[in-house]
Amino acid sequence: MAAFERIESGIPQMDQELDFVRLGDNVVWQVDHLEEFRKFAILLAKQAILDKRRMVYIRFSSITPMIEEEGVVVYQVELSHRFENFTVEIHHIIEREGKDAIYVFDCLSDLQVAWSADLMMSNFFKVTCPFLFQLDTVAYFPIIRGRHSFEAIAKIRETTQLFLDVYSDGDSIYVHPLKVWNRYAPKMFQPHSFNPETKEFKPLTDGYSVSQFYTILNKSTSIASEQNSDSWDRLFIEARVKYATGELPSDFMKTMCRTIMTRDAKLRTMVEQNFSPEDYFAIRDRMIGTGMIGGKSCGMLLARKLVENNLPNYLPYLESHDSFFVGSDVFYSYIVQNNCWELRIRQRTKEEYFTIAEEFGEALKKGRFPEDIRAQFRRMLDYFGQSPIIVRSSSILEDGFGNAFAGKYDSLFCTNTGSMEERLEAFEEAARIVYASTMNQSALTYRAKRNLEGRDEQMALLVQRVSGTYYGNFFMPGAAGVGYSFSTYRLYENMSRDAGMLRMVLGLGTKAVDRTQGDYPKLISLEKPDAQLYLTSADKHRYSQHKIEMLDMEHGEMCEKELDEILPLLPVGTRNLLLEHDLDAEAIFLERGQFKQIFFISLKGLSNKVEFTRMLSAILTLLQEQYAYPVDIEYTVNFSEDQNFVLNLLQCRPLQVGLGGETVTLPDQSKRNEKNLVLYLKNNSMGRSIHKKIDVVVYIDSYEYYQYPYQKKYDIAHAIGRINQHYKNKNKNMMLIVPGRIGTSSPELGVPVVFSNMSEFCIICEMAYSKAGYQPELSFGSHMFQDLVESDMIYCAIMENETVSLFRPERFQRTKNCVTSILKEEGPIEAIIGVYEMEEELHFYYDCEAQICLCQIEDDR
Repeated sequence: MAAFERIESGIPQMDQELDFVRLGDNVVWQVDHLEEFRKFAILLAKQAILDKRRMVYIRFSSITPMIEEEGVVVYQVELSHRFENFTVEIHHIIEREGKDAIYVFDCLSDLQVAWSADLMMSNFFKVTCPFLFQLDTVAYFPIIRGRHSFEAIAKIRETTQLFLDVYSDGDSIYVHPLKVWNRYAPKMFQPHSFNPETKEFKPLTDGYSVSQFYTILNKSTSIASEQNSDSWDRLFIEARVKYATGELPSDFMKTMCRTIMTRDAKLRTMVEQNFSPEDYFAIRDRMIGTGMIGGKSCGMLLARKLVENNLPNYLPYLESHDSFFVGSDVFYSYIVQNNCWELRIRQRTKEEYFTIAEEFGEALKKGRFPEDIRAQFRRMLDYFGQSPIIVRSSSILEDGFGNAFAGKYDSLFCTNTGSMEERLEAFEEAARIVYASTMNQSALTYRAKRNLEGRDEQMALLVQRVSGTYYGNFFMPGAAGVGYSFSTYRLYENMSRDAGMLRMVLGLGTKAVDRTQGDYPKLISLEKPDAQLYLTSADKHRYSQHKIEMLDMEHGEMCEKELDEILPLLPVGTRNLLLEHDLDAEAIFLERGQFKQIFFISLKGLSNKVEFTRMLSAILTLLQEQYAYPVDIEYTVNFSEDQNFVLNLLQCRPLQVGLGGETVTLPDQSKRNEKNLVLYLKNNSMGRSIHKKIDVVVYIDSYEYYQYPYQKKYDIAHAIGRINQHYKNKNKNMMLIVPGRIGTSSPELGVPVVFSNMSEFCIICEMAYSKAGYQPELSFGSHMFQDLVESDMIYCAIMENETVSLFRPERFQRTKNCVTSILKEEGPIEAIIGVYEMEEELHFYYDCEAQICLCQIEDDR
């Protein structure tokens, strides 16, 4: 049928007065009571069936059905708190029904109740209404007067084709058209009376009937004016009033928790047990937009509250937070406003889950925020003044039990300098980049591996003031890092895994979680904080942090400096806490008659500070007890000149550590056939105890990789990704063996492969090759290692010291290398990469308690 074709509504006089409802029209009826809307909906349904049109009822409410006519197609859609799932399901229904269908929807106001905010209700309408329009349908939507903010009604009125106000005093019904799109008649916008029995529908022209209408209108609008605010605001206003006059009922507390905190049932229980009404009010006061604050924000606030409630003696050492939270609803509004919803729908499909992600991500980087949200951004920046801030991801699924999303989404520092407009643009650019990071391949792969593709993953933002000190024109914390209540890796023999471990650096904490060139963070066992992992000053210096990340406030950017460059800026007290003399190197210079002080970053003074390590140990122990699960935290530390410290607790989440595993009995090595042994390791592995038959070994030759041109080394990482994809869903146990550090950003240190390129492997091995400077790094605590642990992968470090490592690649290289048939290319790639589909029985054993890893051929054909 033709677009804008006239259809009959079941009320002939209304059709004449409004010049008919047309195909493509969305009609919103604003009523005081749904019974008023039901009268119009029933007449539309009867007329549509009479005219042999397809009549569809979208039902999601629990109230009495709007229409129950025979011949109506009814879809029952679950109205959950998940906006995206609900909206996508409605989209698919409309898509299946196709062109020219006639729709009646349940009440839009019920969406506000389910999603706790007008913003999401209007977002639903803004993406659904145009889709209905494109398919030349007619759709009736009711909405309750007085339940919604003026802004929400304005957005709906702007989007719909017809907006009709309905009033009733029980005896008479009046309809006042406020918007009728693309047509006009002289009396169209006057109030009209309607008689459901006779179907009489006529404009009010005499003074008596007009007077009756305005009497009803004044009464209805005076009542509604008291309610014309967002349900979100009404919830907190009512809660504050109740709390001010007495105890706040528990149902209010639960509603506030469910509305703004988390969907994770375990975390929600902990929040409800520990948060006071003032805590919820404080969060609301620092929120921008509506929705949830996300997993990272929830974890940070919960950890702080647990310390406050249970370790009050440490509160003087704990820096208070002044974070802001950009609600998760803002993310969807941003997508809708910037016309990206169609991309979002397509990306949700199996066919385009990965393929359209880059296009969608680029679109998210180019959007613009609504002006009312930008005004709130300005107020936040006014609060921070010119203090640097960090814009961090805090998605709804992030940092929950089972899904850490460690390192999957971006966080960006803003020096927050310049004019207000410059600072606003820098902040908005950071927010856009975080939003776009929801579409990066690592995040998508992570979600796919955990069957989360169909789950809502709204991105909230956590905006934190960067905790630190000015050193000249540079700004950074004295130290920063991550802490673990449980360690799957033992720093030394007989180390207690439950004692907790810290991973710490000087400066910004990024180097504590990323594997960077030539830098080694400080590892501290809280059981023995003063334990020395290296004996000589030379080794301590070599395996230390060499470059420091900080904010360059003069140039408005993040930078990296050598220790010598900022040494003159460090106060003596700070030096004593964080630096150590390289006595061996100083002795060499002294033998030459030169006196030279040589420092390296050891953080020894801080790790030896009993009150510091005791506090971290107590906090980690408490959090593990409260979570009933291992946890990891992020923190910064700052110092006064007299070495007093203050700790800022930035993040807390359940830590996936791969506890347990199967009971593994290692083969009796006294009876082994030496020539069949492929790999033997002691103390250089992490993961759960396992025994697996290995089907495929992918091996990167150290020498050939070293010889390969530097600019082409990324090609090897991409090739591993293609091999990974080739074996996807083929149910193969795969082992990857690479030189140096995997996942490094520096190809001279190893293979720069990202997690999404090795997601199908179950065992990852790094091997040393000193001739090229390749050295494994057992960097437990980095984002890469968190990925391995969460994915139940085993990590092994193959050292050149045969007392702890034995490795014989020639044993599996007897199998044909099939790399060229997989990659469809020849040349040097075959010498660098070996892909061996094992014909012999290759078995891998790992005993996590004994810290022994063994791999051998068990079929000697």
